[in-house]
Amino acid sequence: MESNYDVIIAGASNSGGMAACAAAEKGAKVLLIDKMGDSKYLYRSSIAAVDSNAQKKAGIKIDKAKLINFLTLFAQSNVDQRLLWKWVNNSAETVNWLEDNILKPNGGHIMAQPDAGYETLINTAFPVENVIANADDTDWAHYGSWVINKAQELGVTLQYNTKLEDLITDDEGKVIGIVASDRQSGQKTKYYANKGVIICTGGYGGNKSLMAKWNPFGLKKNVYSDGPRDDGSGILAGLRVGAARDEEPAETIFDRGGVKVGTNAEDHYVVDYRGFGYFWLGSYPFLKVNLQGERFGNESEPYQFDINSAAKQPGYLEAVIWNEEIMNHLDQFHTLGCSRLNWPGIYDTEGAKAEVQRRLDDGTAQKADSIEKLAAKLQLPERNLVRSVERYNQLCQNKEDSDFGKEPYRMFPIEKGPYYGIILGGRLLATLDGLRINTNMQVIDKKGNAIPHLYAAGNASGGFFWGSYPDRVPGLACSRAQTFGRLAGKNAADN
Repeated sequence: MESNYDVIIAGASNSGGMAACAAAEKGAKVLLIDKMGDSKYLYRSSIAAVDSNAQKKAGIKIDKAKLINFLTLFAQSNVDQRLLWKWVNNSAETVNWLEDNILKPNGGHIMAQPDAGYETLINTAFPVENVIANADDTDWAHYGSWVINKAQELGVTLQYNTKLEDLITDDEGKVIGIVASDRQSGQKTKYYANKGVIICTGGYGGNKSLMAKWNPFGLKKNVYSDGPRDDGSGILAGLRVGAARDEEPAETIFDRGGVKVGTNAEDHYVVDYRGFGYFWLGSYPFLKVNLQGERFGNESEPYQFDINSAAKQPGYLEAVIWNEEIMNHLDQFHTLGCSRLNWPGIYDTEGAKAEVQRRLDDGTAQKADSIEKLAAKLQLPERNLVRSVERYNQLCQNKEDSDFGKEPYRMFPIEKGPYYGIILGGRLLATLDGLRINTNMQVIDKKGNAIPHLYAAGNASGGFFWGSYPDRVPGLACSRAQTFGRLAGKNAADN
């Protein structure tokens, strides 16, 4: 294999694949590596954008200033607003390129999703979602292999099982290449880049030692990490050549981490992509109580807010309580994004019921014919849980949540059995804090100066998110990755 290229990209997922295509389109000789044996399955099927062709066709118009001000407020301005504007002004071009060059030639297309209706301030939402759909809008179009094939058609050299270990710099600090290791043999090889290196290696949620160092609270409130490949290696490589990184964590968390009764969240952090304990209905605003059996807040809130709230309770966990009847009225809760009932969500009613049964079968969820028996199975104080259910049912009958202010249409009583319950913690999808970049996607040092010929995109880059992920802007993380990956590829090729 050759060792000299124009552009080298570490990481072949959303940001890296787009960077490779963009650089190759500009005539650059590109090497794309990935530490694992495959990356095609990682390409996300919901992509945010503003003014995409699909959105224009659907008559969807979003006020850019309002959206960016919302994202800035959401992060308490702990972001680089210039990056937010860079994203919003380039997101449509990225989605349009994807549709025209990747999806349509393979029978897919973009379906703009207009539904973003929420009535309360905490659930403010924007119709930015562009769904990757098949020809007749009945299912997802899984397009990762199409992106990889396009990159190779453009002349990109792809090498899997190859991990970025270190960056090579010259005497003036310019990045001129990488040291990479073979996953099987461990043998290290140097590859040189004439124009630039782009770090697209993802976050660090699969690395417990880095979580303990950079995001210790995340170790407590998350019981699962769905990203074993997120080892932080690219971020560490950048730091070793003087890069700055975000000083506070950012993350995207699902409230869908079902665990066995009696689990100690402080020492339970399972890193695996296979989705142990997945419980999609955790993102529905059913009755939720703490491990003392007491309701503690408004369940109608973004996914990660729910986990943040639960993490302030004893044991960092919560219990979800529901009954059989509720599962026949899931459409009443009007959830969006991937928790939406029916496609483009993940499950319809029967699919959700089947997942509940899987959790019953593996002993994670519990079922009983009385709240008292359910409390015993969940190891919750019986008197407290009975009182919480009775109070909740009264509020449902009153059609007003005078305790915590949940919308009346999301109040559904738990009046007759069978009853169900499950203990939930967070599922960490990805960390979102990373190497600081400027609006050219160049990695910067602590003085704000660009490190020559070094770029970053996706979850290895920072400055865009802080704290919790704004899931009411569906597909934002994927769009940030793909948009900035595409920009990084173009800019590196232009050196």
